[in-house]
Amino acid sequence: MPNREGRIITVGVTGASGALLAQAALRILEDDARVTRVHLVVSDAGQRLFATELEVTSGDLKQLPQRVLGRPSTKIETLPNHDVGASIASGSYPVDAMIVIPCSMGTLASIANGTSEDLIARAADVMLKECRKLVLCIRDTPFSRIHLENMLRAQQAGALIMPAIPSFYHQPKTIDDLATQYVCRVLAQIGLPQERMYRWPGQSASKAKQA
Repeated sequence: MPNREGRIITVGVTGASGALLAQAALRILEDDARVTRVHLVVSDAGQRLFATELEVTSGDLKQLPQRVLGRPSTKIETLPNHDVGASIASGSYPVDAMIVIPCSMGTLASIANGTSEDLIARAADVMLKECRKLVLCIRDTPFSRIHLENMLRAQQAGALIMPAIPSFYHQPKTIDDLATQYVCRVLAQIGLPQERMYRWPGQSASKAKQA
């Protein structure tokens, strides 16, 4: 990883449904002592998503992390999506990993085809070319052939495709339980395993038969 003393993470948020997942990811990263800096990039559609699903209006982008977290942030910096000259747009800047959560099919297409048309797509392109961890939390259904081909193309380039599919084996009681478990699985993929993540303990054959 390029940054050894403290992790630097980029979080991209697009307009696909799933603002709750982005909120959970930001809260966990904010509280993780291993992380020193989070660069948050939200597309125009992502800002609309926060407003629609969380009733969080953007206003001044610098204040967006506080609105999303519900408290002041000490490590999240918001970067405009049109600023392709930002630090994370260069491979010389030491970002350890990037997650796009949620990731729209349009953003997936931009990343898979290397268009670098905005900062989210450019930052993702940098992660791929520098062989750094990139997780795309795609959120759409059903998938068209175009979607599937773009997923394969991105995966072959080095991205990890992690659809926003909830798990139920941990017996979730709330929507927050579902979101937290999924986000913990995502963060584990970038080397930030969380204590709160449920880990399957195994099931004996006798118990399985009884069920």
